[in-house]
Amino acid sequence: MPDSALNKYSRTLTQDPTQPATQAQYYAIGFTDKDFDKAQVGIASMGYDGNPCNMHLNSLAELVKQGVKKENLMGLMFHTIGISDGMTNGTDGMRYSLVSRDIIADSIETVCAGQYYDALITVPGCDKNMPGSLIAMARLNRPSIMVYGGSIEAGHYKGEDLNIVSAFEALGNKLAGKLSDTDYKGIIQHACPGAGACGGMYTANTMASAIEALGMSLPYSSSYPALSREKKEECSYAGHYIKNLLEKDIKPSDIMTPKAFENALRLIMVLGGSTNAVLHFLAIAKSIGVELTIDDFQKISDETPLLADLKPSGRYLMPDLHMVGGVPAVMRYLLDLGMLHGDCMTVTGKTVAENLELVTSVIEREQDIIRDINNPIKDTGHIRIMYGNLAEKGCVAKITGKEGRFFRGPAVVFDGEKQFIKGIEEKKVKEGNVVVIKNEGPKGAPGMPEMLKPTSALMGSGLGKNVALITDGRFSGGTHGFVVGHITPESFDGGLIGLVKEGDIIEIDAEKNTINLMVPEEEIAERKAAFVQPDYKVKYGVLYKYAKSVADASQGCVTDL
Repeated sequence: MPDSALNKYSRTLTQDPTQPATQAQYYAIGFTDKDFDKAQVGIASMGYDGNPCNMHLNSLAELVKQGVKKENLMGLMFHTIGISDGMTNGTDGMRYSLVSRDIIADSIETVCAGQYYDALITVPGCDKNMPGSLIAMARLNRPSIMVYGGSIEAGHYKGEDLNIVSAFEALGNKLAGKLSDTDYKGIIQHACPGAGACGGMYTANTMASAIEALGMSLPYSSSYPALSREKKEECSYAGHYIKNLLEKDIKPSDIMTPKAFENALRLIMVLGGSTNAVLHFLAIAKSIGVELTIDDFQKISDETPLLADLKPSGRYLMPDLHMVGGVPAVMRYLLDLGMLHGDCMTVTGKTVAENLELVTSVIEREQDIIRDINNPIKDTGHIRIMYGNLAEKGCVAKITGKEGRFFRGPAVVFDGEKQFIKGIEEKKVKEGNVVVIKNEGPKGAPGMPEMLKPTSALMGSGLGKNVALITDGRFSGGTHGFVVGHITPESFDGGLIGLVKEGDIIEIDAEKNTINLMVPEEEIAERKAAFVQPDYKVKYGVLYKYAKSVADASQGCVTDL
């Protein structure tokens, strides 16, 4: 098939004789006459200097561009934004993180649709980059591949392996008097040794792994380390695969099917992935027209064991999984068990089963990262979708089993995470408490920031195993402990979480998937009747627009309903 048949969209600009000014500008950027017949591939790099997750992405995108050129296609690089979750956690800057997902999706869609690109390759790093990429791919529905930027290597200090969560938890240790100033500084200096996304099964690696299982990235993309030779090679041959997709006219809608989403969710449960995946996959599914609800996550969780001993609750990091075959080795094991749909199409132009045909199952390798299904870490998934009077529209918990499965205790209430951190410093949180952090939802914060600083402070202070924490905010993939987030309705909308009082008894049951305020119904009704919705905390700018348009967490915090 000649290349001219592949330029389905770009020919609108390159072949129309009534578009002379357009074509003059192509000459200005270096096109020759023969280039006007070639398909154009947009290459969206999320590289920027301010974050280790993204600092190397522009160089990877250049490799992608070179590979595209070798296939006689026109690779045209552009850039979109990113927000560093690791840097902004615990500050007002974190309010922009989830917002960035939709800005990223909008910007990629805008460039590719406005410029009539025939195909798309994205090069994301930090976690909101990835769902933003997939949402844009779904909206455009043109041949697309995501190339993940890869994981950071482990840091080291005094014989201990470190990662970004080590730095967060060091604060709790310091506040509890367990860590000297010298060691506190030493951990901070050595936790992040270079480029790459946070190394545990946190949100970035959760999303990368699940997107690989979904079929939208090449095999091994999620587990190749950021600075590895393999990652560079992946970038170089992405052009080959995008040309194959163009020739076969394989689009995201051919890949992101209901069964493909089941594969992605299955892998999330097996690996112990981040609760943020619930928000993001709801949004991705909506963008491609697949019906997916929070209850589907519970269904998959009920029938899927937790097998991976990965951080934050386990021992290992993503580079360790890479050494024993990476995500394809895990997927091969699941395929052999009949837990994946092998007939789903992928960006290789082959099915999941065809991609895994020559892969050795992780269970056949010498390793202790992934458990045998007959000896799981937990016999069902760690993600629990709960309902009750505190979450009439649902909420999301991350229960690996190590935290226990039932908690009942008196509430200690904080209006936002800053007040909570002050409360930790003042020793207001006691063993047996249920910590309530309110007004951190998508509208109330606004932006639904992550509560990694609070949960890390609890862990570091030694309280993490003896308290529960609930919030209408969300959690980092690095969070562990008995925690419940995404509580809907949120405080801003009159949700009961905003009406909890000090000392109220809260009961959380991760077996029955219930979360309730143990207060008489008459008292609850009186509190609700007295509720007055507050004003938005912001009056202008992107956060104001977001607060005015965002759907609730149980709908994925989408902004285009």
